[in-house]
Amino acid sequence: MDNSNLQSTDQTKPRLQTMDITSLKAVLADLRKKIVPGRFEKVQQLDNSTLQIAFRVLEGLVWIELSWNSESARIVEIKAPKKIEGESTLSKQIRYGLRGLALIELRQEGFDRIVELGFSFRPNEVIKKKLLLEIMGRHSNILFLDEKKQVITLGKQIRNNKSRLRPISTGDPYISPPSLQGIKPKKDEIFEKWRNSLLILPLTLKQALKKTFQGISPAFILQLASEEKEAANRLVNLPVQQLSKAEWEKLFFRWNIWLKTLEKENFFLAFNGPTPYRVWGESPSKQDSKESISLRLGNYYKTYLTEKNLTFAFIALCKELEKKRDTEEKELKKQELLYSKISEVNSIKEMADSILSSTKPSKADIKKAQKLYLQVKKLRRSKIILIERIELHKGRINFINETDLFLNYIINNQNNLDSEKLESIHELQQDLEGFILGKKQTRSNRQISKNKSDNILRLNSPNGLEIQIGRNHRQNEFISIKNANKGDIWFHVQECPGSHIIIKAAHGKAEDLDIEVAANLAAFFSKAKHNNKVSVLMVPTNKLQKLKGAAPGMVTPKEIKVLWGRPSDGQHYLEKSTKDAENALSFVSK
Repeated sequence: MDNSNLQSTDQTKPRLQTMDITSLKAVLADLRKKIVPGRFEKVQQLDNSTLQIAFRVLEGLVWIELSWNSESARIVEIKAPKKIEGESTLSKQIRYGLRGLALIELRQEGFDRIVELGFSFRPNEVIKKKLLLEIMGRHSNILFLDEKKQVITLGKQIRNNKSRLRPISTGDPYISPPSLQGIKPKKDEIFEKWRNSLLILPLTLKQALKKTFQGISPAFILQLASEEKEAANRLVNLPVQQLSKAEWEKLFFRWNIWLKTLEKENFFLAFNGPTPYRVWGESPSKQDSKESISLRLGNYYKTYLTEKNLTFAFIALCKELEKKRDTEEKELKKQELLYSKISEVNSIKEMADSILSSTKPSKADIKKAQKLYLQVKKLRRSKIILIERIELHKGRINFINETDLFLNYIINNQNNLDSEKLESIHELQQDLEGFILGKKQTRSNRQISKNKSDNILRLNSPNGLEIQIGRNHRQNEFISIKNANKGDIWFHVQECPGSHIIIKAAHGKAEDLDIEVAANLAAFFSKAKHNNKVSVLMVPTNKLQKLKGAAPGMVTPKEIKVLWGRPSDGQHYLEKSTKDAENALSFVSK
């Protein structure tokens, strides 16, 4: 599959805007109103560097997400997430340690990006436990402390070989990070003093701001420079000596707006300007959403990271499919070469017969003939084994090609959310590993498979019968084997990867026109969809058999009838069908 389009799209979209001190303060101001005080209710670990915690408040459950990922460290509000099967050691220790406690304090001091979540039994009581989220780029971490500020557990252990300045592990007393370098921004500073502090060294405006003051991020510098992206990029890269007095005055004016915003906590969220989002500056005329800043930023990070993970998973699966296809094709050629040598059996046997049929064969001749007979016996015995191996590798290649087809369905579907696409790709990955590598399905994987039956594409035939179309291996197996009833008819392109098509017999018998439509749809939902005509197999579902050890969706048909299907006619039928069918067109887009 060509993944260049997806890669180029990923390269051209704006980079993720990291959570700086300004957006952090905006989120915390919002969350204090929502979850302080709030009783600890649930915790789960999404991945190696992300926790999701639920607090019980008067309005119900409020979920927050804390991440110490080096590229996307954050604290945001999220919508109720899916339950994660199993429990990590970190989440188990936090759940046990916070049982019965409430969040009574949510603090962040000055321009440090360290968030303290303080827990006790009741408001105004002594803090019993603390969660500390340190948002510091590659040094980001989360630490769970007792009332003596000793580390109960943490996101990642920092050994001496990683940091001689601040190693920290379970059981250690908590040591604060080194103090921030630079001047702490002050709202009462006069213009001349502020400008002169930036003119000390011959640097660009961007470099001067970062070296001089605390709490300065690349995103903030662009926002400070201008509301327009091009103007902001031009200004921040100018040497400070080249800035005009008018430009200095405008910068100082916006600087004071920023400081006033921090003091009054009158933040807003806008997705415009020189950076992907901003929480201060010239306020928009009207808010484009009633959702809170913390929740909208939670959606922003989720959307971005899901897109990134989708691209990564798609490219990784494409590469794996190519690698496995190449391996299986080499093995197939090897077995076919061995099988071709079996044709020598007759000539070897004739040679042995001629030796023994001579007038007076010697002992050496008899011994040679016996060896030749033994070779014939081995070749005949290996014939069955080689046929099995050839069929195995052919089946694996077909399964890989079908996975490739389904991956194309998933990635081109414009109607599914990226999170749904990512889940579907993970499911294909599990199927591939399960069949090729023999890995067993986990409980959570089986649950995903069960839920996928709800997403099967269903159409009505010309005479009102239900037509089901599988769009991945598990859906194919579900409609063809697990959910098939007496009278149902199965369609599939002959010797080509594609979807299983089922005509359900619950509401009557399939007529010729129904069968023709099903064959056309089978041709369209296949890798041969660009052909004019495609041979399609038609089999009653009770004549389908799944062999032991076969991959999901792989069946062996009996009592086959071969029809001709026209992919273009299948596409036309899809276009004039229900809304659900129209949405499905993107699955097989060119």
